[in-house]
Amino acid sequence: MTDPMTAREAIALVTDDFTELPFTEAPLSGDGPIDWPGYAAAHGRAATRTGEDESVVCGTGTIGGVPTVVLSFEFGFLGGSIGERTGARAVAAHRLARARRLPVVVLPATGGSRMHEGMRALLQLQHLARESALTRAAGLAQIAVLRDPTTGGGWATLGAGSDVALALTGAQVGFAGSRVRPPDADPAAYTAEAQLAHGHIDAVLTAGELRATLGRWLTLLTRPAEGPVPPPAALGATDTSPHLSGQEAVTRARHPDRPRAPAYLDAFFSLRAEISGDRCGGTDPGMTCGFGRRPDGRTVAYAAQCGTATRPAGFRTAARLIRLADRLGIPVLTLVDTPGAANDPEAERDGAGPAIAALFEAVATARTPLTSLLIGEGGSGGALALAAPDNTWATPDSYFSVIAPELAAAILKRTPEESATTADQLRLRPQDLLDLNVIRGIVRGPVRP
Repeated sequence: MTDPMTAREAIALVTDDFTELPFTEAPLSGDGPIDWPGYAAAHGRAATRTGEDESVVCGTGTIGGVPTVVLSFEFGFLGGSIGERTGARAVAAHRLARARRLPVVVLPATGGSRMHEGMRALLQLQHLARESALTRAAGLAQIAVLRDPTTGGGWATLGAGSDVALALTGAQVGFAGSRVRPPDADPAAYTAEAQLAHGHIDAVLTAGELRATLGRWLTLLTRPAEGPVPPPAALGATDTSPHLSGQEAVTRARHPDRPRAPAYLDAFFSLRAEISGDRCGGTDPGMTCGFGRRPDGRTVAYAAQCGTATRPAGFRTAARLIRLADRLGIPVLTLVDTPGAANDPEAERDGAGPAIAALFEAVATARTPLTSLLIGEGGSGGALALAAPDNTWATPDSYFSVIAPELAAAILKRTPEESATTADQLRLRPQDLLDLNVIRGIVRGPVRP
């Protein structure tokens, strides 16, 4: 273990005003529900050794100025295992969160279900999953901070089931615990760092960074902006002359010095926190998603393409972001900028079609307001999937097209030299998009004092 801290030490890392929930369970009856030999004695020794009477400590505390329900696991108590009493306490904590409209923070350090209680322990995972789902349905945020180790059912419910999953550096994180893995398994595959690289958690951080990071996330997820956000001001060209040719529009959108998504996000938000990964094994650096604070202190979610061909993991991450923002009632800003969806064999194997379909569905069914700004290339369905129906805007140095002019010329069996004529015929310029009612308007540059 790299993190031998106790449950209460973990709580002290994030809050100074923890109030524990009272629990008055009856003494254990014999050796538990399946009469595991010596279970009562082992339970008693764990209580004496740790000073706790179960493997989880539940209560409330203020983190980053946000009142929060906190669940922290004590690994020294039978490996932080989840038994019937653990499950009952977690259920009570979630019910308190819903009653008081509070977010939930879980600090797991657990080896999974308690074998001393057999299937009665394993069934607690269903209870945890149900309570978590009810809390999500109530529009309340859930954040997990994975400590060392977080394995088995604890990872598969408390950790992976949270809206945002953070982890302490070096923590073991995986479904398989260290004693049940294949003998030749690479231990590096079961780390927080590996889970981050494969899109299963959002960040790895040190204990010293935890309080500030957790406070930032809680403030962002609990203070939504109201109504649809206005599109950001254009940062690049301001010329919207109707005399601009289609090819010139494409050239401007592809210019290497044109402002990209990071510049727009930095100008629009005073603070940001990013989610990472699609929870299906992939990440896409060409899709940036997260939550940002506006100057009024309110939160807007964002999903932004960064000018590259969007990979399936990018579409899935954006869909994940929009679904989460929708559930929390946070308006969404999307920045459209891609030559199109990645179309290499790997992208097809990774499910490009289903990933794009999932994003189309997330956008189409979102109840929270969505605003989109086309800031560069708008290449076919890979760009349209991120565009808000009836609330998409464009900058002067952008274009949107059913297909790239060069590809359209090739399909039509035209020469490469005819792609400029094809670009005009596609009517892809910002002014064309406005005339065709594809966009609501063309945004201008920031107002100068």
